[in-house]
Amino acid sequence: MKKIYVVIGTRPEAIKMGLLVKHLKQTAGIECTLIVTAQHRSMLDSALEIFGITADIDLNLMTKNQTLSNLTTLIIKNLASIFYKKKPDLVIVQGDTTTTLASALAAFYQKIPVAHVEAGLRTWDKYSPFPEEINRRLTDEISYYHFAPTLSNKENLVNENIPKENIYVTGNTAIDALFYVHTKVKKDPPHIKHLDTVILARKYILVTAHRRENFGLNMKEICRSINYIAAKFPDIAVIFPVHKNPNVQNVVQKHVNKLPNIHLIPPLNYESFVYLMSNSYLILTDSGGIQEEAPSLGIPVLVLRDVTERKEAVKAGTVNLVGTNYNKIIEEAITLITDDSVYQKMASIQNPYGDGTATQTIIKILLEKI
Repeated sequence: MKKIYVVIGTRPEAIKMGLLVKHLKQTAGIECTLIVTAQHRSMLDSALEIFGITADIDLNLMTKNQTLSNLTTLIIKNLASIFYKKKPDLVIVQGDTTTTLASALAAFYQKIPVAHVEAGLRTWDKYSPFPEEINRRLTDEISYYHFAPTLSNKENLVNENIPKENIYVTGNTAIDALFYVHTKVKKDPPHIKHLDTVILARKYILVTAHRRENFGLNMKEICRSINYIAAKFPDIAVIFPVHKNPNVQNVVQKHVNKLPNIHLIPPLNYESFVYLMSNSYLILTDSGGIQEEAPSLGIPVLVLRDVTERKEAVKAGTVNLVGTNYNKIIEEAITLITDDSVYQKMASIQNPYGDGTATQTIIKILLEKI
């Protein structure tokens, strides 16, 4: 019996790892233990519930106004003790969070092999996104198994002298989760407390923004753009689930105009968000995951970042990198709203991040290799 420990800390990690954990727990010959650091406590548990799983070990490390250095220290200290006592055969981490890097380090210190799901993403700018770019680079250097979503992610790793035989192109588990949840919400649409059916029946633009590099002036520019678009197209609703981080909340509440077609709502659980995303007309976001998910639903995306680690989507044309420049955001949004041929071309491009079978591919590899 091989002991595999999976460590997650945030809601996106829970979403992208939920099906993998669920199926690993059902796989003969594997004893799967899920550890939650609770780097972000809010909505993490509800994300796990979607897949019918709960944490086997909950470190519950989130503290108010936590710093990256303090969080990293706490994760390493707590996991070092667990890994020393339990001696797992493999530790699996996902993505690019502080939990990802700290967990990989804790395993490395015990000489336990690490598998990195969503390996090889790069912007080549160490401060954008911050701290994610360095988190994933260091995690890839530590890891033994690398599950790369795309061929270009694999090429990034090869160029960094990661052995080819340890790199596997699997697609992205985010697409597996999306298809799983989308099937559920199509059959049983969720009730979204802060939005009535009249609003959801209208054409609407979905907005999300939460990246550290967009705090401050960039967030104000995003708000100005939303105000202009909403004023120019009063028949189109703008729905903005506002992140709980005060760096987002305070700016958005102060700088977004109180127009009747702008709806600032609390963050949503994943099922409600997938429903909202799948019925939207256009998405403005600085999220990494949405760049992967929305194209699978045929929804064009304007990315509110200057660089992206998901270059495949830009190359394919499923997303458009517009940054946080007020004029650029407005120009590209207006084009998509007013030019149906441009919109349809973007909406019909095939998603480059896989077909929803990444989870089974990863499990097959693990059974062969560990």
